[in-house]
Formats: sequence, C-alpha cells, structure tokens
Amino acid sequence: MEGQLALADRMKLIKPSPTLAVNAKAKAMKAEGADILNFSVGEPDFDTPDHVCAAGKQAIDEGFTRYTAVPGIPELREAIVERYAADRGWKYDPDQVQVSCGGKHGLYNMAQALFGPGDEVLIPTPYWVSYPPIVLLAGATPVLVPLDEKANFDLTAENLMKCATDKTRGIILNSPSNPTGAIFSAKALEKVAEMAMEKGWVIISDDIYDTIVYDEGSLAHILDVEPRIKEQTIILNGVSKSFAMTGWRIGYSLGPKHVIASMNKIQSQSTSNPASISQKAALAAVSGPQDFPGKMKESFLPRREFIINELTSIEGISCVNPAGAFYVFPNFSAYYGRKFNGKIIAGSVEMSEYLLEESFLATVPGAAFGADDFVRFSFATSMDAIKEGMNRVKEALAKLA
Repeated sequence: MEGQLALADRMKLIKPSPTLAVNAKAKAMKAEGADILNFSVGEPDFDTPDHVCAAGKQAIDEGFTRYTAVPGIPELREAIVERYAADRGWKYDPDQVQVSCGGKHGLYNMAQALFGPGDEVLIPTPYWVSYPPIVLLAGATPVLVPLDEKANFDLTAENLMKCATDKTRGIILNSPSNPTGAIFSAKALEKVAEMAMEKGWVIISDDIYDTIVYDEGSLAHILDVEPRIKEQTIILNGVSKSFAMTGWRIGYSLGPKHVIASMNKIQSQSTSNPASISQKAALAAVSGPQDFPGKMKESFLPRREFIINELTSIEGISCVNPAGAFYVFPNFSAYYGRKFNGKIIAGSVEMSEYLLEESFLATVPGAAFGADDFVRFSFATSMDAIKEGMNRVKEALAKLA
C-alpha cells in the first residue's frame, strides 16, 4: 500500500508460529464462551514446583533484579555442567554453556553463529515448526529429510544419503520428537555420527524432552553412541518441559567453547542476559530434587495409553505410539476429500479448522510440521478432557461425507 514502510526481504521467508496462532484462536473462542478443549498447547499441565517458585520469589525479595552476565549467571552454568556430569557422564566447562531466553532463543543464536548463505541444514521431517524458519533467518537452506510413519519415524541411512549434498553443513536431531514423540534408534544415530565425522557436519541435538521417556532403558543419544562427535555437537535443552517452566523462558546450550563464545556475541547484541529472576528459579530446578519429571511422566502414561487406544480404534486412523514427550500424531488422511456442509476437508489445515469450529477442539495441523497427513494432539491435559475430546473427534469424523 502507498505510504507503507517496506519490509525486509527475509519477512517473505517466514510465517508466525502456527502452534501459537492456534492456541491464541482457541483462547479467544473460549473467552467468548465456547467450550474449548485445547490439545494444541505444547506445555505440561502442571504448576512449576514450589521450591523453584520460592527461589524466584527470593530473588525478587533480595533485589536480584539487575543485569547479569550475558551467558547467564556463573552458578547456573556451573550447575548445568554438574548436572550433565552426574546424569550423563559428559564433561563440560561453564564457558561451554550459554543460558538463553528459552530453548528457541538458543537455537536461534546457534543458527546465527554457524550458518549462512550457501549452507544446507538437514531437518528430519516431521519437524518442530521453528526449525526451518530459524535456518532461513540465518540465510541458510533447510533440507527436509522425510521420515516414514511405518518405520516409527526413525532415521535411516537411505534418508540421509538421498538428502545430503556437498553443501550440507549440519543436521538437527530432536529425540524425543515434537510432534511425533518418536525416539531415534542407536542404529540411526550411529549413521548420523559416521556421516558427520566424515563430512564435518555440526550436530544440533535438541534434547528438550529428554526427561519424558516412557520406554524402559536409557535414551539413546548421539554422544553415547559416538563420543568422538562431541566437538561437533551442540546440545539444546532447558527447564520448560522438565519442570513446567514454559513461561519462565530459560533454555541453555552446550558445545565447543568457540561456538558458545560466538553465540554469546549474538546474544549480547540482541537480548543481553536472560531474566535474572528466572535464572535463579532455573538454578533451583537444575540443582535441586530431580523427581518432578518422573511425577509428570506417571500422570502422562495412562493418558498416552488411553488417547492412543481411542484414536487407533477409529476406522482409517493410524498413530505411532509415542516413546517420549507428550504428543500423539495421528494420520487423518483417510478422511481428506470428504465434506461437511459443502466444505471439503482437503488436508490437515482444513481438518484442524473443522475440529475447532465444529467440535471446539484445538489441535495443530500436520502441515505446520511438514507432514500434511497428520494432526498433532497434546495429551498434557486432564484425562477428563482427553475422554471428552476423543468423543468429539469420533462424532466430528462421523459427520463427514
């Protein structure tokens, strides 16, 4: 329009987060009186632990409200180092840790520090919605690596070799996965490590759901499968999912010193330090009792079993049983092409719109994750909501002709 300020070309590359957009629409409908059941939000339905909240309150009372060191307060970075040494046996120094304003911010800092025009970054698909935009904002090119539902969304050597080129600079691993809940096998991670060492790729391991794992045994991790890859690996994590601290906005990254130093330069010119009070709360989470994730998992297990059984009992719907996180990713494609009141359900976007507008169910279309056959449901909500939600799904699908 005449008189409008011109926007940067990069704005043509990205869209707002679809998960946040769905959540906002659902909340707006609920505020208007609609009986909304929200399966779209990616956060635990638990309160932040009392001792963590107390640490935040104490920080306020003690006047800990000023700027801190850009990479995070030293005691929090030290606690993160100690936690990884105790839990995983991996040795880092505090200057190999950056604390950021949420896990997404750490990913952004990493991409800005490592990637640029001409670089390609492999992204196993279905992917978390922000991976491609963050790569694009760095000037690099996201290359989608398709994963097969029939193989439980595991990576294979064939997947990688078809998509890798001489421009490949790195690969993003998210295990357990958002949106599928799948966990990459040790065999898959061995192949990734082998190719990365041969070709010099950087491994970005997004471990934000690593405490929410349902299968027996330890979670396969690329640093356990191949310890020699450590100097090529950036770990992304945070307290949001493990301690129900999504709104506190504290993530952290671990990696080679020169990479973390570069990420700190980026952070120093964008946000400066993460919130001082949130850092004190995160310190209490990381250094205090570690039983909270287990308590959440105990609550998630029956919900997972129920929602999987309900979804897979519906004719035409398949769904991989999630090994971790708190999402299910059912395949709704058998219902595409059907109509309701003359409107065609052409794909996941229309399906999610239909479920929201006709059944007051908030979900996230699989197209947002690069997988249009699917729709994501979070089961981080009450069992009563899940039971009612599954009834509404069945009724909604029965109306399609």
